[in-house]
Amino acid sequence: MLTVDIQKQLSHFELTTSFTVAKDEIVVLFGPSGSGKTTILNCIAGLSKPTAGQITLHNRVLFDHKRVNVPIQQRNIGYLFQAYALFPHLTAWENIAYGMKSQPFAEHLMEELGIVHLKEQYPHEISGGEKQRVAIARALATEPELLLLDEPFSALDDETKEKGHRELLRLHEQWEIPILLVTHSKAEAEKLSNRILYVNEGQLIEPTPSM
Repeated sequence: MLTVDIQKQLSHFELTTSFTVAKDEIVVLFGPSGSGKTTILNCIAGLSKPTAGQITLHNRVLFDHKRVNVPIQQRNIGYLFQAYALFPHLTAWENIAYGMKSQPFAEHLMEELGIVHLKEQYPHEISGGEKQRVAIARALATEPELLLLDEPFSALDDETKEKGHRELLRLHEQWEIPILLVTHSKAEAEKLSNRILYVNEGQLIEPTPSM
């Protein structure tokens, strides 16, 4: 289980959030742009440091403002960025296998996500949906204990987005990994989540207010 109870001072407001994500859950952070959703993901991943509070994952303390701030590479968290952040000079295979000890597992991920045919392709040579699947494979390559997804479907057309939704639900069922997903689409939030947390100006509200 992921447990988050943090505060962080931002330029226009203070982010104050407290929530949990169980192993079998997809929890969505939903709200307008600039409300603090991505900052929450960055704090969990270790890319941003909270002002105060604590973050734990499966009872392991990742952050405690008094004593602990586990480095990014030691948190064992998969992060899919909004723009996918693939290395442009590396092939799809090299992006997924980057830093991995087990190349057979990288092969397995490519087969699982149906992207073996992209193995020698570079990011600029593949479609948005294909980039997304490569980025998901890379996020799963370290066999993470938590998956963070920041607007993973926002740049996709409707048909590709629908396929992505089905793929995410299938992966979640198969991997049994907690997922925290950011979106500004209410329909997407309702379709994918076990639970929706509404974020507005750094404050968390559950359940989601009617929009």
